Amino acid sequence: MKATDSNPIPILSRIKNLENLGAALLLSLLFGCGGGGGGGGAPAASFALLAGNMGGSGHADGAGAAVQLNRPRGLTMGGDNNLYLTAGTFRSDYAVRRITPAGVASTIAGAPRSPGTGGGVGGAATANSVDGPAAAAGFPPQFGVVRDSAGNLYTAGIRNHTIRKITPAGVVSTLAGTAGTAGSADGTGAAALFNRPHGLAVDSSGTNLYVADKNNHTIRRIVIASGVVTTLAGTAGTAGNADGTGTAATFSQPGGLVINSGGTILYVSTRNGNNIRRIVIATGVVTTLAGSTAGTAGSTDGTGTAATFRQPKGLAVDSSGTNLYVADRGNHTIRQIVIGSGVVTTLAGTAGTLGNVDGTGAAARFSNPGGLAIDSSGANLYVTDGPFDNQSIRQIVIATSVVTTLNGSPRVRGSADGTGSAATFNHTKGVVHDSAGNVYVADGRNHTIRRITPAGVVTTLAGTVGTAGNVDGTGAAARFNRPKGLAIDSSGTNLYVAGGNNQTIRRIVIATGVVSTLAGSGAAGNADGTGAAATFNQPKGLAIDSSGTNLYVAARSGNNIRRIVIATGVVTTLAGSTAGTAGSADGTGTAATFNAPGGLAIDSGTNLYVADTRNHTIRRIVIATGVVTTLAGTAGAPGSADGTGTAATFDGPEGLAIDSAGNLVVVDRRNNTIRKVTPAGVVTTVAGTVSVRGFAANILPAPRFASLSGNTLYLSARHGVMTVNLP
Repeated sequence: MKATDSNPIPILSRIKNLENLGAALLLSLLFGCGGGGGGGGAPAASFALLAGNMGGSGHADGAGAAVQLNRPRGLTMGGDNNLYLTAGTFRSDYAVRRITPAGVASTIAGAPRSPGTGGGVGGAATANSVDGPAAAAGFPPQFGVVRDSAGNLYTAGIRNHTIRKITPAGVVSTLAGTAGTAGSADGTGAAALFNRPHGLAVDSSGTNLYVADKNNHTIRRIVIASGVVTTLAGTAGTAGNADGTGTAATFSQPGGLVINSGGTILYVSTRNGNNIRRIVIATGVVTTLAGSTAGTAGSTDGTGTAATFRQPKGLAVDSSGTNLYVADRGNHTIRQIVIGSGVVTTLAGTAGTLGNVDGTGAAARFSNPGGLAIDSSGANLYVTDGPFDNQSIRQIVIATSVVTTLNGSPRVRGSADGTGSAATFNHTKGVVHDSAGNVYVADGRNHTIRRITPAGVVTTLAGTVGTAGNVDGTGAAARFNRPKGLAIDSSGTNLYVAGGNNQTIRRIVIATGVVSTLAGSGAAGNADGTGAAATFNQPKGLAIDSSGTNLYVAARSGNNIRRIVIATGVVTTLAGSTAGTAGSADGTGTAATFNAPGGLAIDSGTNLYVADTRNHTIRRIVIATGVVTTLAGTAGAPGSADGTGTAATFDGPEGLAIDSAGNLVVVDRRNNTIRKVTPAGVVTTVAGTVSVRGFAANILPAPRFASLSGNTLYLSARHGVMTVNLP
């Protein structure tokens, strides 16, 4: 697409196959994003898909396919007939969401994951455990979520070992446990300790909350009014599958938990026990309802212990107490148990076959389904599906086993050539364009180089899908190994490829597809030399000067910037350590240091700019002298602040491009934003929302590399290429 593509009709024709996006989202993407970082009525950037798919993890409220979910896990149906959702893994969404029966999602507490946080143990878990009003509250990854009859929500923090409460007014507090401290102690409030609590269940009176305390292998009870915590069944630290009463019974990583409508029976799924247990609450008597008593995994339908499961997770029970439903995570299926007889059948999905297919019964596909919820009528079952790929909520009509997608935007990977969203990619990396509007992209994990025409038609220029190697040749006979950065000469004759894992720089004659090696031997190193005598260490970013004489290479693990005279293949070190030493020092030539440099951009020929990714800075190199200075950002200080020079902050900047006025366009990867840096070092945010990832109005889907044509920015992101029309 050229910068003059202001008419939306060609864009619509390019994305007409993007069925996952509703009309409202299409309009918002095509005609504006609501501001970026400009504010003050500044024109908005607009987004469009060129080819591939932008689905995957993110945080975007809305409806249907416009909703972006980030590792969805816990799910419950409230008495208000709304679904409530949590997310429960490392780098997941630190928020609690509500989803209406129509599939409209909103955030009711917490916020998307902040840059640089991981939700891990210790400091990160404690830092994200903030009580207070919903908008100010912080959550680490969570699994269990339930809602009582008064409208209070309870969540289980699997990494901060606490149970939280959210009132209908949106006030968040910690009911029990101490953030960041794992243990097994009974007690009151913060004196009680848990170890990665998972499933939750609440009785109909709202008196007692039950917790599947996964790593303690126990089931705990909390008296909600007092916060008193006791152990109902199991013995902390003792994993097993023994039936019995109270502490005589054993569990092996209990995960899912549900209570019958009468509040008398708890059902427990055990991850490593591969079975479903039943607890009579009044007596603490534990029996095995279905699945192996020896912990044997399988997918067999049958009665009671003759049936087998594989890492069962979420549970749901109908209001009559007749049927129990199981998210059989490791089998990628949804199972049904007739409680009275223990008969187990497969309701939807096919054991051992994961995917993302709507359909009926065994024709449907799931990927590691987790949470389950059932509506009050008992007609519909809801599933959190694909925490690492499908990122969606699925709906199953129980009577017919018909599976549909309620909301979410699944990740789609592949290698198919085609037009627009009919084409598929697998982790797109470097992207460049020629004067005719063709776009070239390094399809990293497919080990290929793809070409996209202005009409969105995708073909494979060189390499063979799924076959990594380091072979010169023509078209499919050539081999690459996770190619990264790209550069193209001004005539559009030659395309240059940073070979990534091949430690080489390759050249492709675009007209013929002939691939040859310009420099590098395939061995990692930092040696200067000619052609194969030179070595590189994870070459990543590339830039070519306007004369087509010199090619510049950012070596990610070499922590240096190299120059190749294209005509001779002579490689020298322009700046950075010749020993691969990381650092952030300004200086001249090899006295300067970098830390995992990424994207490169060159102006009229005087200056080379470097996205110094792990230093979170933008560096400038005067090419004639090798003098390196820091243009913007402060080494070691990630952030998202606009400002001038060191007052501005970045978080893992990667892609770089430069406009005709000498302004840099920076893909600020971990912030999920696009930043502009003037030659004077003034930084502003022009697109994207900090810490929010997705493909929606002013929300970017994890962009990586960039190429600029006028005001049209081509971005590689997720598993495709998109355009951003910059203001």
